[in-house]
Amino acid sequence: MKQKHWTLLFAIVLLGELLGIQLQNSILQFIFKPLIIPVVIGYFDSQVNDITKGFNKWIVFALIFSWIGDVLLMFQDKKDIFFLLGLSSFLLAHIFYIIYFHKARLRDNVKSNPWLLVIVVVYYAALISFLSPYLGDMKLPVRIYGIVISFMFMLALHMFFIKNKSAGKWMMIGALLFVLSDSLLAIDRFYQTFEFAGILIILTYALAQFFIVKGAVDYFNSVDKE
Repeated sequence: MKQKHWTLLFAIVLLGELLGIQLQNSILQFIFKPLIIPVVIGYFDSQVNDITKGFNKWIVFALIFSWIGDVLLMFQDKKDIFFLLGLSSFLLAHIFYIIYFHKARLRDNVKSNPWLLVIVVVYYAALISFLSPYLGDMKLPVRIYGIVISFMFMLALHMFFIKNKSAGKWMMIGALLFVLSDSLLAIDRFYQTFEFAGILIILTYALAQFFIVKGAVDYFNSVDKE
């Protein structure tokens, strides 16, 4: 399928999930949420020559563990262990994204920017300081997860300086939305739930994955033409 067809399919699946959340319809949510990442993988596979070539595979690994995390978090209301397992799965997904962004940065000879680290550290410190009194037994896991996703975001900010500026911007925006989604999830779960929390969390998360992959598609295709 062409890119526009995958985009339309992604929009339909995401809309189905958002509708399920709004209507509090568990059937719709169980149908559409597990489809979000497979659609993104399908889009990536259709637009890149070989998703196992070079460091394409790190994107695929990140998406696979994101999908596992999605499925596990669907059962978090039944047992807390599912939240911890889901968190662990997303931790691995972020590690794979870290590897990918790092390799892209090295390939384009982008130097480390310490100011980007400062921005990320300030945000991480502020959020963790705010949430810490409410984390209970999850304090250590959440802090570790926060460090990993913050490092992922810091490397993603470096994508702004790669040769393909358009691809870099898409990946950077995607990583930003990922951080926003996880921040909203943490606030909703540990501090206080808020109106439209479910919709905002899944909307930012799904767009984050799609934008990162869109940027990766543009990046890999430009690399192939060099």
